[in-house]
Amino acid sequence: MSNADLTQLIHAVTGNHIVGFFLVLARVTPLFILAPLFSAKQIPNQVKGIIGTALAIGLTGVATQGQRLPTDAVGVIGAFVEQLLVGTAFAFALAAMFAALEVGASFLDTVSGFSYGTLINPLTGTSSAVLARVYTMVGTMLFIAIGGDAYVLRGIARTFTLVPLVSAPKLHSIVGGAVQSVDTLFVAAVEVAGPVLLALLVTDIAFGLVSRVVPQLNVFAVGLPVKIGVALVLVGAMLPFLAGWLTIQLQGALGLALREI
Repeated sequence: MSNADLTQLIHAVTGNHIVGFFLVLARVTPLFILAPLFSAKQIPNQVKGIIGTALAIGLTGVATQGQRLPTDAVGVIGAFVEQLLVGTAFAFALAAMFAALEVGASFLDTVSGFSYGTLINPLTGTSSAVLARVYTMVGTMLFIAIGGDAYVLRGIARTFTLVPLVSAPKLHSIVGGAVQSVDTLFVAAVEVAGPVLLALLVTDIAFGLVSRVVPQLNVFAVGLPVKIGVALVLVGAMLPFLAGWLTIQLQGALGLALREI
C-alpha cells in the first residue's frame, strides 16, 4: 500500500469516526435530560457533558464498526435527528418509571394531608410534597443499589445493535411505546400507593362513623394528625418492598424501550 493510499484510508476512517462520535453523542444526550439519576439536578451540567462525551467516545468504536456513515450535510443532519429520536424514546421509558413513583407518592400526599407542605424537590427541581420527595430520594438510592445505572448503560449500548447508526428507527413503534409507557405509568402509581391509600380510606370511613356516634368531636382537628401518622407508619412498612417493585419496573421499562425502538 502506497503512502497516498494509506493517507486516504486514515482520512476516511477518521472522518467516519468523527461523524459517528457526534451521532452516538446525539443518542446518549437524552439520558441526561430525561432518564432517572442521569438527569438529576444535583449533577452539574459540566459533569453531565463530560460523562456524556466519555460514553460517546467509548461507544463510537462499537457503533461505527462495519458501517459507512453519511458525509454530506443533509445525510448527517437527518441521521443526527434520528439518533436524538432513538435516545429520547429510550430515556422516556425510563423517565416514566420514576414518574410513576412520584405520582403514586403524590396521591398519598394529597390524601394524607402532606400536600399542604409543598416544597421544591431537590432531585427533580419541581414542586412536590413530603412523601413525593421521600419516595424520589429512596427510589434514587435503590436505583443505584440494584445497579440501575449499569442496566441503563447496557441498554443504551444494546440500542446500537437493534438500530444501527445507518438505520432509521420505526416511528410507529416509538409512538406506540410512548403511549404504552404513559398507560403503565398510572397502573404502576396505583401499585406503589394502593395499600396506603386503602388504609387511609378505611381511616376516613372510621372517622365518619365516629362523627355520627360522637357529633361533638372535632373530626377535622383529630383526623388529620391520625391520618398523617397512619400514612407514615404504612409508608415505613412499604419502603422495604420498594426495591423489588423498582427492579421489576426497571426491567419492564428497559424491555419496552428496546422492543419498541
